[in-house]
Amino acid sequence: MTPPPPLTLHPPSKPLALITGATRRIGFAIAHALASAGFDLILTYRSSTADANSAAAELHKLGSAVRLERLDLAQPDRVSDLIIRLTDELDRLDVLVHNASSYEPTHDTTPLDLSSHTQQLMHINAIAPLMLSLGLAPLIKKSILPSLGSIVALSDIHALGHPRLNHASYAMSKAALTEMVRSLSRDLAPDIRANAIAPGVVAWPTQGTDADPDMQKRYIQRIPLNRPGTPEDAAQVVRWLAMDAAYITGQIITLDGGRSLT
Repeated sequence: MTPPPPLTLHPPSKPLALITGATRRIGFAIAHALASAGFDLILTYRSSTADANSAAAELHKLGSAVRLERLDLAQPDRVSDLIIRLTDELDRLDVLVHNASSYEPTHDTTPLDLSSHTQQLMHINAIAPLMLSLGLAPLIKKSILPSLGSIVALSDIHALGHPRLNHASYAMSKAALTEMVRSLSRDLAPDIRANAIAPGVVAWPTQGTDADPDMQKRYIQRIPLNRPGTPEDAAQVVRWLAMDAAYITGQIITLDGGRSLT
């Protein structure tokens, strides 16, 4: 695939955000919220070029320059290549959002298959975000935002002491992502803030047991606010952490309608 041309910022004073997995669902809601707040955008996607082009067209209508990058976070060489190219081409990066994720159950399987499954989830949900955070930190330190450059990761309440059945590998990977945020909040201070959001449900999975309407009804009955969240709920917290929360770093914001209390 031919690399895209360097992103030109118009005007140079506009902030720039990179969002992984940003062309559908929660990722697109985050991109829309930041575009509405005046950001130019770099959006990564894994497979659907049609979805990516459609998302870019919508965000262009909000006045944002949009660059699309096809990226499989399970492939470290692709992640490294993107870091190198962006470091060569950009003067700065203001916000890095780790949204892309793999959510899969841990099945009864052979030890070798379990190892491969767990390693893939760790690469996508934790190792690649760490590579991007540290690799792009020199650009984020040059942020023009008054609230400093910012890293925001999407974790999960079910990796914070509320585990789902049959999701051990996933929970391990999201717990690692959460501790990455806490560690980077110290390692990258005082120039960069790092925080995470831990949602309950803000977008139901489209397949698997969590897509079952009866299961969803039972889950909602345990939420004090009596409804699931929305992608827009998550997007507004990301926008706030990136732009307004100037004295907040190393924090995990629970976004679950009170579900973790029940």
